[in-house]
Amino acid sequence: MPLLLKIAGIQDETDRIRVFNLVPRSGVVLPPYTAGAHLVFDLGAIGTRSYSLIDWPGDNSGDGQRPNTYQIAVQCEEDGLGGSKAMHALAIGDSLTAEGPKNDFELSDHAGPVLLLAGGIGVTPLISMATRLEQEGRPFRFVYAARSRSMIGFRDKLEQSFGPALMLAFDDKNPLVSSVLMSGLTPDTHLYICGPRGMIDAARSAAIAANLPEKQIHVELFTTPDQLSEDSSFEVEIASSGQVFTVPPGRSIIEVLENAGVDLMYDCQRGDCGICQTDVVSGIPDHRDLVLTEAERDCGKLMQICVSRAKSARLVLDL
Repeated sequence: MPLLLKIAGIQDETDRIRVFNLVPRSGVVLPPYTAGAHLVFDLGAIGTRSYSLIDWPGDNSGDGQRPNTYQIAVQCEEDGLGGSKAMHALAIGDSLTAEGPKNDFELSDHAGPVLLLAGGIGVTPLISMATRLEQEGRPFRFVYAARSRSMIGFRDKLEQSFGPALMLAFDDKNPLVSSVLMSGLTPDTHLYICGPRGMIDAARSAAIAANLPEKQIHVELFTTPDQLSEDSSFEVEIASSGQVFTVPPGRSIIEVLENAGVDLMYDCQRGDCGICQTDVVSGIPDHRDLVLTEAERDCGKLMQICVSRAKSARLVLDL
């Protein structure tokens, strides 16, 4: 059932990051959520956009179980697809419709240490994770990387809330070196990474090289799925029915199939939750997800149909 929300407060964290405090429009109780959860907002003709829920130690949202407000942060992307600009154009009192809360980036209950690694606005779900870890007395480190000191959001509140557990890294001063950061991980560490694709890929590769098991590496991509200028149309055949559909540039397999009435299971549509994973009967996938291992990609028998495309003229999918 959609959530009917109203903007109760807006604060500018930086010249690009705007924080929104949301309350229910009809006075109903807001659904609880866990660290790492997000809401999916309906922005009309622009489509849907997902933004993580933020918990701070001591805030009235507490542990997410009895929230009376939701807080999100949106970074305006001038070269984006319009979602962040639409959010930044909203004012106090405006209404929003959302689905959720949903969580594809769940914090596990393991007893070992945790490393939280954020890049840019990808810090938002990790703030909630750090809050929960601190509340439970679990050991963690929180590394936040940004291009420069002037572009970092929430710095004062992060330092006040998490103190010595927090490390800030700036590309123009003390750039983050993933191999150095991962070299000190213990075998029982769980790593949570949220940020742009380049940072995620580098950190994930460094963690694997440091012998951290892949099942202990958790990622969430905080950008829109890749759309490349050289993308071309390709065909998708449904193995069970023989139906063939054309997927043009700028549209995903999920969009095309769902519009044609094919019943599909999916969630994040960013390539990082794994719910839409599909067997490939024939054809060559163009992998753009953050779920599959290199071995799984190389075998060519699985793909995430929310973001990945085709290198061959046709894909036959086990649907």
